[in-house]
Amino acid sequence: TMKTVIKMMASGLYLGYSPVASGTLGSILGVLIFLQLKDFLLVYIFVCAILTLLGFLVAGRAEKIYNQKDSRKIVIDEIAGMCIVYLGLKAELWIIITGFLIYRVFDIIKPPPARKAEELNGSSGIMLDDIICAVYTNLILQVLTNLTKMGG
Repeated sequence: TMKTVIKMMASGLYLGYSPVASGTLGSILGVLIFLQLKDFLLVYIFVCAILTLLGFLVAGRAEKIYNQKDSRKIVIDEIAGMCIVYLGLKAELWIIITGFLIYRVFDIIKPPPARKAEELNGSSGIMLDDIICAVYTNLILQVLTNLTKMGG
């Protein structure tokens, strides 16, 4: 049924059903997607866009199905977020690890305006805070990458 499809997509193929660290597992799936597609930039950009769009389409519906605001079962936001984290960056180990850690910290502390975005209803509240955290993380990684180029 459509409910099953929505649950499957929103939960990152049911990773969100993990009793512990579902958001972290969703983030790890995002890292794996990056590692699989890192050599195909246009495909990667397309996949990022599709995952983000999919998140906006299914997250709010999943929230209604689960009858819980931003249910921890919904991890499409973390998956799309991690994909955004690595846009335009090289798959170097320090970038992958640093990006993952910064993004997870930001996803927990919700720097402005992420906390405000999280208060929005439906898909917007679920997706936008993660997108904001991902953009911040990407910008930090871009700066760090450029600093290491200048320094070395």
